[in-house]
Amino acid sequence: MEWTKRDFLKVAAGAAGLAVMGADRAIAAVISKLKLSDAEWRKKLSEDQYYILREEGTERAYTSPLNDEKRAGTYHCAGCELALFESETKFDSGTGWPSFFRPISDRVETKTDFKILFPRTEYHCARCGGHQGHVFSDGPQPTGKRYCNNGLALVFKPKTV
Repeated sequence: MEWTKRDFLKVAAGAAGLAVMGADRAIAAVISKLKLSDAEWRKKLSEDQYYILREEGTERAYTSPLNDEKRAGTYHCAGCELALFESETKFDSGTGWPSFFRPISDRVETKTDFKILFPRTEYHCARCGGHQGHVFSDGPQPTGKRYCNNGLALVFKPKTV
C-alpha cells in the first residue's frame, strides 16, 4: 500500500487525538465511537429504526418522506446524530430510497454483505455502527457511486439562514 501525505497525517492526528485540517473544513481523524447496550438502543429507537440500524434491515421502497426532501441541509444518523450527507450530494435515483453520491468524509464505514448470496457493499455510521444502506457503482458523477440509504436511518436537519 502506498501512503499519501493525507493518510500519514490522519494516522498521526488520530494517535495524538487531533484533527486534520482540510482546505475548506476540519475533518475529524478519529470519530469517538458510541456504544450502547441492546436495551438502551431499543429505548432510543422506534421498532422500525431498531430493525434497520441495529439488525441491518431494509425498509420498503418509496415509504420514506426523505425521498422527496429537496431543501438545503444535512442528513444525520438517526441513531447518534452524526452528520453523514450534505443535501448537495442527494439525487433522485428512482430506486425508492434516499440516494447520495458521496458521504461526508470519514463518516461511514463499509463491509461486504452476502445476505442475498452475492456480495454487496454495506455501509454503517462511523460513530454508532448503525446500518444505513448499500453503496453501488451506478451513481452520477463526480463519484459514480450511489449510497442507497434507508430513510428511517436518517434525520434531516434543514440549513438555517
